[in-house]
Amino acid sequence: MSNRPMPTLEQQLAVLTARRVDLHSLEELKERLVQAGRDNRPLRVKLGADPSAPDLHLGHCVVLNKLREFQNFGHTVVFIIGDFTGMIGDPSGKSATRPQLSREQVMANAKSYQEQVFKILDPARTEIRFNSEWFGPMAFEQVIRLSAKVTVAQLLARDDFAKRYAANQPISLVEFLYPLVQAYDSVMVKADIELGGTDQLFNLLLGREIQKAHGQPPQIVMTTPLLEGLDGVNKMSKSLGNYIAVNDTPKDIFGKTMSVSDDLMWRYFSLVLSLPDGEIAALQAAVASGERHPRDVKDDLARRIVAKFHGEAAGSEASAEFARVFAQHQLPADILEVEVAAGPIGLLHLMVQAGLAASTSEARRLVQAGAVHVGDEKVTDFRHMVTPENGVVIRSGKRGFARIKVTG
Repeated sequence: MSNRPMPTLEQQLAVLTARRVDLHSLEELKERLVQAGRDNRPLRVKLGADPSAPDLHLGHCVVLNKLREFQNFGHTVVFIIGDFTGMIGDPSGKSATRPQLSREQVMANAKSYQEQVFKILDPARTEIRFNSEWFGPMAFEQVIRLSAKVTVAQLLARDDFAKRYAANQPISLVEFLYPLVQAYDSVMVKADIELGGTDQLFNLLLGREIQKAHGQPPQIVMTTPLLEGLDGVNKMSKSLGNYIAVNDTPKDIFGKTMSVSDDLMWRYFSLVLSLPDGEIAALQAAVASGERHPRDVKDDLARRIVAKFHGEAAGSEASAEFARVFAQHQLPADILEVEVAAGPIGLLHLMVQAGLAASTSEARRLVQAGAVHVGDEKVTDFRHMVTPENGVVIRSGKRGFARIKVTG
């Protein structure tokens, strides 16, 4: 057993309320923490996630880091996998609904989610629940009774609903039911606190109202910032392709992180690594004074992010490999070797065959952007024909390499 003294209420609040946006409310959080201490009962901190895609990315880590901070103070995370709601679709922050998924898709994605969240969360203090547990057997009479607890005016207060209604865009009843369903999850797990991104604020607050209607103390609501993706503008999203996946290889995590802008990297230090504000300020001062180069600081960021998911050794190896390839202009140690038949072949088709582009249209864009080299020659003509030579290296972009081997 640790001999470290239990953190004071003020110390806990300083950690738990750092790097958050909305909090409803600070006084309630204080009271709930004090009461939990008196009762020797861990608080139940809820996060719901619809498994709409199989991979988590660094944007998800922002709220998962906050959940881990609650766990570090002895509280229980209730991670709800929306296997039921995932088959409905949620338009949060969007102008159209997410596509509905099959049961098989939802369960496959849910399995992947469970494996990935424990790269951050403590399994011993995590309760995994599927909301089909209570919605699957729910009778239609119960659905009607639940629907009676919220008004259309309340639902239209949600920003994206209001905008679509004003623009005469259709809103289905299923979409109206979604926030209610999410709110009812809080009732079923007796949530003390619910976390989510800022785009989930309406749904989280509705949970407070539904809990009160069921005679439960209303949950405290806390939102965390949305992390900008690699484009530096939009929130990180798989659909926009501006993401770094938790399950990416160390090489890819490192390379993608190094493409983050110098201005944005400070957000990654804060939101992905949870580095204290004082340490970030010291790094910023060192860069501003010229004591440290931004590239070296970003290398440190990328190495730490790799280490977070793959271990310290992987972080150091990824840093050394990146320096070897991009600073010293050497080839990667694990360069892919691709076998092709002898004779001329169109560059676009060769790139697709070598896995350097997903399609000829993507290959064409890369060529026209000046991102493709055949050997030491930059090629910008998408009609270029290649006569393969053993050992010639094709490079596409910064991270795509393939060595050609001629057969026959």
